Amino acid sequence: MQKPTFSLRDVILLAILSLIFGALYWGFGFVYNFATIILTPIGWGPAANDLTIGLWCMAGPLAAILLQRAGAAFIGEFMSAFVEMIFGGQWGAANLISGLIQGLGSEAGFAITAYKAFDWRGLLLNCVTLTIATFAWDWFKNGYNQFNPTTVLGMLIIRFLSILIFDGFLIHAIQKMLTNSQVLSN
Repeated sequence: MQKPTFSLRDVILLAILSLIFGALYWGFGFVYNFATIILTPIGWGPAANDLTIGLWCMAGPLAAILLQRAGAAFIGEFMSAFVEMIFGGQWGAANLISGLIQGLGSEAGFAITAYKAFDWRGLLLNCVTLTIATFAWDWFKNGYNQFNPTTVLGMLIIRFLSILIFDGFLIHAIQKMLTNSQVLSN
């Protein structure tokens, strides 16, 4: 049975995750910039966003897996975006909008199962809803509607694979390591 509220331990864990991922998200900005520089000469500069998006969405599913309760994915993702902004992330206050979209997208994947699947199935649904939510946002924000259909399809596939690798496989591997070390049994 799911606990209805967050305990002090949960809040502290969310704060620690937010600080760690906020710092990582700030650093991922350099990875994004490098990918943009590499891909622009071959006409795929905008795809750098899709290639690296999975990195920016990791806090939500990890928070959900660790806390196993409604709201954890959203809070973990949004607070990490806030910390990235405070650390001087290159997108400034726009990080909050991205954190909102990513948090809602991540939360939706677990909500579909009524918060009963905090395993590979929940992570896979999380990856699908994250892809849909973030791609829809970039459709408007970054003008994806101006690209030809082949480019849009390519960027959608790249985005899904990025999210699947980082927010599916990597988070699942972290979950298995924590389970094997019995950190999650407490």
